[in-house]
Amino acid sequence: AAFGNQWHHQNTGQSGGTAGADVSSCDAWGISYNNVTPLGDTIVVAVIDNGFFINHVDIDFFVNHNEIPNNGIDDDGNGYIDDVNGWNTYDDTNHISSRSHGTHVAGIVGAKGNNGIGGVGMLWGGKILAIQGSSTLESTVLKSYNYALDMRALYDSTNGAKGAFVVATNSSFGVDSGLPSGYPLWCAFYDSLGSYGILNPAATTNSNTNVDTDGDIPTTCLSDYMIAVTNTDRNNNQSAGYGATHIDLGAPGTDVYSTLPNNSYGNRNGTSMATPVVAGTIALMHSIGCANFATLYKQKPDSMALEIRNAIINQG
Repeated sequence: AAFGNQWHHQNTGQSGGTAGADVSSCDAWGISYNNVTPLGDTIVVAVIDNGFFINHVDIDFFVNHNEIPNNGIDDDGNGYIDDVNGWNTYDDTNHISSRSHGTHVAGIVGAKGNNGIGGVGMLWGGKILAIQGSSTLESTVLKSYNYALDMRALYDSTNGAKGAFVVATNSSFGVDSGLPSGYPLWCAFYDSLGSYGILNPAATTNSNTNVDTDGDIPTTCLSDYMIAVTNTDRNNNQSAGYGATHIDLGAPGTDVYSTLPNNSYGNRNGTSMATPVVAGTIALMHSIGCANFATLYKQKPDSMALEIRNAIINQG
């Protein structure tokens, strides 16, 4: 495979990089690149962002087939009317508008593989649940996370007949210098998500500051189910927020090639790009895990999610 544009998958020293400064995607794909678990559950990552080009040919956005489009009825009874392609929590509608940031992030998580175009996500063709609702406003953020939680809870309660098997959210947004005391509900919600086995990678500030002393939301929230991500470049240099206490790991986020609106592609930089590498990795681990792990995850979603978290942070 050739990943000249996507050094974060396989860094051979292209464009002045350091060989091996990557996330060893090919090794993982050698075990599995399926977008389903060994038990047959279709793996979903809920990406909370500013908007998405829903019709991108290289992204498999989640479609709620239990909802009849535009009939004005909440067909699946999840509390959201006509949420066929996700939800917009800015204005509480089903309308998802196109934005480059969210489209780029979604492709890093799950752009399709082996289709001869563009690049590839961490989980090939992983389902992306589109949630338009990244914000610095706590109420909007809570609605966004709550939609992801509602879809996973519905999946669990109907044994997969409705809802979505959300295993991770992705939050490439936040409040620079924010403190947990100012956003108590936002911080607390990670434990609610974690109780359903949902891990929540979040982007720290792009400024090279110590968040342990200067603050950042959500990456200084105290929850084991939130994974705080900073940015590394093709030479494995960290170039964004840091903190021995609060930042869990770094991931490739500089010159990352991914999807953009109107079926185009390009590079973007920042912790916003590093975070979906982690979200996609969580999804991929659900694919790689054996049937026994998948069964345990359904029985004890909270503790098994932490096993995934610990594996990523300790082996990363």
